[in-house]
Amino acid sequence: MYRIIADYREHHPRIVPPKYFRSIHVEEGGVGAGTRTTVTMTVLGTTQILTHLIREPEPGRVLEEVDAAGFSTTRFTVDPENGGREARVTIETTFTVRPGPLGMLQAWATASVLRRIYPLELARLDQYARSRP
Repeated sequence: MYRIIADYREHHPRIVPPKYFRSIHVEEGGVGAGTRTTVTMTVLGTTQILTHLIREPEPGRVLEEVDAAGFSTTRFTVDPENGGREARVTIETTFTVRPGPLGMLQAWATASVLRRIYPLELARLDQYARSRP
């Protein structure tokens, strides 16, 4: 599972929900730490282009996509289960919002969208991993 998540050239683009992710372009690297990507997303009718820097705080277990603008960090954690034959994958995002009512609205909207994206991404990851030898 971790190899699929960490490979932004071949595998990772296949697990993101196409409803939200229009493209992932690798600017530098391609696998794991040191990779830099440009991601085009369409959320709530708005297209955003984000640059992510990939780091691996725990190589083989934890990978992070850090938004170059400092807005968010998405963490993928892969914990082996069943003697390593299976894995539990957790995706979580922390993000910065502006203060006040607009910030509260932004936090609510972002969290709402992520709650829709993550189950789709985890299902695509599971299906893709099962299809690979």
